[in-house]
Amino acid sequence: MLSHKTAEMLIGGCYVGNLMRISAVLALCGTALFAQTTVPQKETVIVTGTATPIPLAEADRDVSSLSLPEAERPLLFNWFDLLQTDPALDLRQRSGGAFQADLSIRGASFGQTLILLNGMRISDVQSGHLSLDAPLPFEAIGSVEVLKGSGSTLYGSDAVGGVVNLRTRKPETSELRLLAGGGNDGFNQQHAIGDYVRGNLLEEVAIARDFSTGFAEDRDYRNLAISSLTSMTTKLGSSSALLAYSDRPYGANLFYGNYPSWERDKTWFASGHQDLGENTEASFAFRRHTDLFVLFRYSPQIYTNRHAVESWQGDLRRHNKLPFHATLSYGVEGLAEAIDSTNLGHHDRKRGSGYVMYDIRSAKRFSLTAGIREEFYGAHQVAHSPTISGGAWINARVKLRAAASRAFRLPSYTDLYYSDPANQGNPNLKPESATSYEGGADLYWNRSIHAAITVFQRRDTNGIDYVRATPNDIWKATNFDKLHFTGVETSTIFELPRHDRLTLAFSALRGIDANSQVALSKYAFNYPVHSGTAEYRANLGSQVVARTRLGVIDRLGTSPYALWDASAARSGGLLRPFVQLTNITSTNYQEIAGVIMPKRSFVIGLEIALRSLQK
Repeated sequence: MLSHKTAEMLIGGCYVGNLMRISAVLALCGTALFAQTTVPQKETVIVTGTATPIPLAEADRDVSSLSLPEAERPLLFNWFDLLQTDPALDLRQRSGGAFQADLSIRGASFGQTLILLNGMRISDVQSGHLSLDAPLPFEAIGSVEVLKGSGSTLYGSDAVGGVVNLRTRKPETSELRLLAGGGNDGFNQQHAIGDYVRGNLLEEVAIARDFSTGFAEDRDYRNLAISSLTSMTTKLGSSSALLAYSDRPYGANLFYGNYPSWERDKTWFASGHQDLGENTEASFAFRRHTDLFVLFRYSPQIYTNRHAVESWQGDLRRHNKLPFHATLSYGVEGLAEAIDSTNLGHHDRKRGSGYVMYDIRSAKRFSLTAGIREEFYGAHQVAHSPTISGGAWINARVKLRAAASRAFRLPSYTDLYYSDPANQGNPNLKPESATSYEGGADLYWNRSIHAAITVFQRRDTNGIDYVRATPNDIWKATNFDKLHFTGVETSTIFELPRHDRLTLAFSALRGIDANSQVALSKYAFNYPVHSGTAEYRANLGSQVVARTRLGVIDRLGTSPYALWDASAARSGGLLRPFVQLTNITSTNYQEIAGVIMPKRSFVIGLEIALRSLQK
């Protein structure tokens, strides 16, 4: 007779196996339907999940590059909209204002998702709730690259479920763009971005302000973000310096329990990058983040927390070309983090690490990458993060890939020390670790069609979550001995005539507690069992572009729901009006339990583009 654990694992394997077969058939059928379309496709180069830049088609890990052409930027409200095009990325928002959202990749917690800005960490050591608080305006972001699965070998702690790397845009010509818009719920926005290009000098300044009186009581917000990016090329190589600041106060009603809360986050960020010849590069970054939290907005004397976090990081990386199309990459990194908090106390910790990766690849033939990272933290403690991955082209159209890797995460200061009437941290928490496996295939039917399928499993040890025995208890931070997540992801991209694009994607996920420890979990078992998206971007002629997205999500323990968004804009000329519609069907839904989300909303605006012909 099968044990309960064995039966559940077998059922889970059959469940995902059936979904994998169904998804593969759907992707390949869609490919056959559009097999006659031929549109030239610009090659995408990625820097995330690999020690050196490579074409996206040559990646032997599941990496995606999410971006929009510059002229189509007004079709999106913020960079969160890019994440929603991939159903494997579970974005759990608390509002529509691009703040206080959690991101889960492949069932991992928000703390297990590492967020980078140009390769430098902006994940917050106070709490993973604040990791998506990117300090720069949306207009300054050129693309978002996502590595699904472990990334600790290259990036260290927190890269358990995946890595999100925000990459700033690189201006090609001098221009000034002004944008203003308004919508329901008292929403208004004013954005501006100015680029100056002269020879090897590039300068970009961006500012964005978004304001809303809120769609419900105590759900108002104000977002201010300012950034400056300076780039130049010298005899040593490329240099860049980024300065960014954001200020975001907002009503946080029901965000952290049944309380009319209020919160204000500020971020200061500075980073620099310098090439030291062709094979060596150095980078550094400083981040300061403050968080003012009021449990009862109109009675701050009852309970108020003030947190200030500072982090310093620096790295030195080198790459050596070797015979037989091989590259040896290695480097060292240092990180110092400190917090000064009325609730969490005064704490600091330092980490140092070194890594080495060996990569051998032949374009359109094969690739193999192996590496290891040793990270030193605490009292002589060491985390080992090895990885190995490979890809092989069966023919000019089909590529197979597989990977195995190990990752870890140190508890955040909130996990360790936080205390309020509803939550209790645990200073005795152990670091999380995870072993991940994945295998997949890419099908390039022709230059305009790309279909992909990936099957994965992640085995977490000492996973951190908040649990309670009964609904009347408070949430307590706890280590789970073993959590297993198994899933499948498929996608098909069709590049259609007139530069239209259709993207269909689907993911399925199943998680089990291998030792049956879970009572009531706050985060670990809130993942989407099924999730799918369909996005269509169209050029309608007369310099008019449009976008529509339909997303369907079936979260564990809740009823499935669908969200439909649409937008249109003029893509050229001096005056570029736009309209954005979200949740067109006014669906009632919650991405985080207890936190209601806005119903139908709209933004109507105008962008003014002044461009110089000088490059």
